[in-house]
Amino acid sequence: MEHTLDPSEKSGYLDEDFRLFHLRDQAQKNYSFHYHDFHKIIIFLSGKVSYHIEGKTYHLSPWDILLVSRGAIHKPEIDFSVPYERFVLWIREDIGNTELNTCFQKANDRSFSLIRLDSRLLERLKDILFELERSLSGSAFGDSLLKTALFTQFMIYINRIFLEKTYITDKASYSSDSQIESLLRYINLHLDGDLSIDRLAEDFFFSKYHMMRKFKEATGYTVHNYIVSKRLLLARSLITQGLPVMKASAQSGFRDYTSFVRAYKKQFGGPPTQI
Repeated sequence: MEHTLDPSEKSGYLDEDFRLFHLRDQAQKNYSFHYHDFHKIIIFLSGKVSYHIEGKTYHLSPWDILLVSRGAIHKPEIDFSVPYERFVLWIREDIGNTELNTCFQKANDRSFSLIRLDSRLLERLKDILFELERSLSGSAFGDSLLKTALFTQFMIYINRIFLEKTYITDKASYSSDSQIESLLRYINLHLDGDLSIDRLAEDFFFSKYHMMRKFKEATGYTVHNYIVSKRLLLARSLITQGLPVMKASAQSGFRDYTSFVRAYKKQFGGPPTQI
């Protein structure tokens, strides 16, 4: 059954700096497109899964790693005939050392989220990850300190691999529509500008209705809802950084302040002054 997406649909919440899950399930579940208020890393272990992130579809192999940035629209597509096993790491955007989140910004810049490692690099990552899992469930002396140290080590390792492009590049590992990919990149770089449907259709050589249909198929959002949601996420980030609400509204592309406040309340459940 087709899922009708609420543009405010986010998933999960995170109070601590990070949280690690080791999940294995086979229960039938319908996943919809959604986003998180935090960054997420998925380490795929086994199953038959493709992952849709911001218009790209990644065809996963065991131990593939996906970087899902805060606010990125995504959903898994799972074949439930076999168990789906993965590690999932949730990471706050405002952790003490925000440099550790550089890889997520770079994933946005590249419009690419997949890390696939050769055996040498993979074995090192496995060692860190399994030791981190043990420290989180342990009660031995220093485990609380050790988990922070191992998390930091893991994130440094991921950042170095992704920033230096020492991962395997395999074009068969992902697929996308080049026109939609270009359109998404343009929208996210120009949230403060003119993003009217007619203007986008003209600039990207679509008929308007063809563009809207392909966009919804690739992202789960209408073009309008996607733009509004991304503008709201940008506004909230600017407000959190200390920018006055009205300035944050304008710098995020909203031309009418009343409409901004109404949309903000709908997406986040309260007025922008509550941050």
